[in-house]
Amino acid sequence: MGTHELDAKWMGAAVAEAEKARPSPNPRVGAVVARGDELLGAACHERAGEDHAEVLALRRAGEQVKGATLYCTLEPCNHHGKTPPCVDAILAAGIKRVVIGARDPNPHVPGQGVERLRQEGVEVTLLSEHRAASDLIAPWAKYITTGVPHVSVKLGLSLDGRIATRTGASRWVTGEEARAKVHELRRERDAVAVGIATALADDPRLTVRHVPGESPVRVVFDTKLRLPAESKLAATALDVPTWVLTALDAPAAQEEALAKLGVRVLRVPKSSEGRVDVPAGLRALAELGVVSLLVEGGAELVGSKLATQAADELHAFIAPLLLGPRGRPGAVDWAGPDTPADAPRIRLPRWELCGEDVYARGPIDYPAPR
Repeated sequence: MGTHELDAKWMGAAVAEAEKARPSPNPRVGAVVARGDELLGAACHERAGEDHAEVLALRRAGEQVKGATLYCTLEPCNHHGKTPPCVDAILAAGIKRVVIGARDPNPHVPGQGVERLRQEGVEVTLLSEHRAASDLIAPWAKYITTGVPHVSVKLGLSLDGRIATRTGASRWVTGEEARAKVHELRRERDAVAVGIATALADDPRLTVRHVPGESPVRVVFDTKLRLPAESKLAATALDVPTWVLTALDAPAAQEEALAKLGVRVLRVPKSSEGRVDVPAGLRALAELGVVSLLVEGGAELVGSKLATQAADELHAFIAPLLLGPRGRPGAVDWAGPDTPADAPRIRLPRWELCGEDVYARGPIDYPAPR
């Protein structure tokens, strides 16, 4: 097996390691130590504050590590944080070559891992922003460079674009498999958000139940602070963190009532339309460590994310049924584009069956203003 094939094989293994990790607000990173076709050690950065993937992989490789190759999904750090620099550990171990999937985009840390390694005589190979490695850090890269979370939008709709019948019935438009996939999406993110209209109409729990894993922080965009104390979200706030983004002038008495139940109220300015300002709300969430956010509805909240180009990724579940023109409005409520050419769209969409539903997903591209 040639060098190119070995690099692809072991970087794929490092990516698989990284996918096991949930270290937010740190990035997901995996590392593999190998000598030719022989695996010597592998690890991921499991939790923030614990050893980084490179250090763990080197430790697991043991005495065989000298002269071997280290594969890292992300450029090794060359700065002191909660842990010492990984570059120091790599140099001390006697690694001969380091293969890197993605450069570190963090503008806040001094020192470059690649340059330091090369200065010390280590051969470094960059895999030209390896797509899988870059995808791993996409949420963190946006968070660390812009100060706002990476936003994924989830839609569940009928073939004719409706989310409920004319009577308002919406359980269930999509099938069990789609609902399980949504719970996977929740599990993989720091927070899940809905608008107050959805919270009032559906009284959701927004927890992870259909798959193993921990529930994310639950967020409600609620300009007038209307979330009822008896709602499932408020009533279970001591069990699952529940935050409400509201306006600066929202009622203080309602904040006090919700706070007694464990709900955290975050006040931000209003937009020109009189709603919670989306950019301000996202910054407030990022300041509390939310790197990745899943927006599940309603239509106005999803529309605001598209209108402000805050949505980075779309997950759409399309059910094989028709709810009719008198059904509830579509899954997205916004002014929309003037022409199809001006419309945001999924870049390189991935399509698959999810039970009887069609599941389309991928990053969102916004056309440049003309």
